[in-house]
Amino acid sequence: MRTRAATVVPAVLAAAATLLLAAPQSQAAAAHTKPARCAEKALVLRAKATADPSVVRLGVTNRSSHACVVDRVPTVTFAGLDGAALPVPRADRGTYALGAGRTGYATLRTIADPADPEARRADAITLAASASQWGRAFSAAQLGTGTEVRVWEPVTTWWQPTAAAADRALGVS
Repeated sequence: MRTRAATVVPAVLAAAATLLLAAPQSQAAAAHTKPARCAEKALVLRAKATADPSVVRLGVTNRSSHACVVDRVPTVTFAGLDGAALPVPRADRGTYALGAGRTGYATLRTIADPADPEARRADAITLAASASQWGRAFSAAQLGTGTEVRVWEPVTTWWQPTAAAADRALGVS
């Protein structure tokens, strides 16, 4: 029995190696190619408050002619304040693929209770599709929240394929 196993295993390995080496290089490379990170200049970022000024809808559109990836969670910071909105649900590092011309959506809650006496105030937010990018600043007036954005324990969803999916992920309707 040992003799048969000793000849079968090398034969199977040799056959597998032959199949792998026989595959055209273009097919082998294509199977493992992942989309590159989106160039910041290829992205259009949007942010707009809803009827509830503590909820902001976010968007990122890939204007390029090829698919690319951004961070799984948008980076949202608040002018003059430390920290960023936390992801809901919590997230480890990851990416979100954006096809050419496609848009990803997220929903941001800046504060759970606008009457909270510990609320901070910012005159703008900055949205970036990836933490390594500068992003775009949106003033409170551009967002539609008046002269300030009230902030306390802000949270944001992961990028989603639709605005409705992002709203559901945060429990907003």
